Amino acid sequence: MNIMVVGVGGQGTLLTSRIIGKTALNAGWDVKLSEVHGMAQRGGSVVTFVRFGKKVYEPTCEEGTVDVLISFERLEALRYAHFLKPDGIMIVNDTRIDPMTVVIGAKTYPEGILEGLKESHTLYTIDGGAIAKKLGNSKVLNSVVLGLAAKHIGFSEEEWLETLVKTVPQKTIDINKQAFKAGYEG
Repeated sequence: MNIMVVGVGGQGTLLTSRIIGKTALNAGWDVKLSEVHGMAQRGGSVVTFVRFGKKVYEPTCEEGTVDVLISFERLEALRYAHFLKPDGIMIVNDTRIDPMTVVIGAKTYPEGILEGLKESHTLYTIDGGAIAKKLGNSKVLNSVVLGLAAKHIGFSEEEWLETLVKTVPQKTIDINKQAFKAGYEG
């Protein structure tokens, strides 16, 4: 299974990848993770790969080989859609974060991203930010999105929650569990 998680710095991309990897490892699979931080601390792209199976030799995925692409932002989904295999699925957090080139007026943010992606990909969207805010903590949007993605990756809800509890900061366990369940059930 090849999974790619993309987003903007500060959205929880790395933590999400670690939860996916640990869940697969706990289920007995060989797991490899690769992280590309880029300009993450300045709001730039963050890309991670999680690969698991009987034996995994490489930590990264080539274009056209990703089974599940999880994106925490619309433009990031568009930017990395070419990594999906033809029957792969895309989980997209329906939010817009303007990159610096848009902020300074050098470029414009593309319109109709999700509509365009739906034409050529199996796409599931969720407004993780709105759900997280409703739960009282906007920082758990990654757990909301992971909840939706988990249904398409495999493993039981209990296996996911067991890993989540062991991975997130202790003081955030309850809110992250609520966020995961909201995405999983939504």
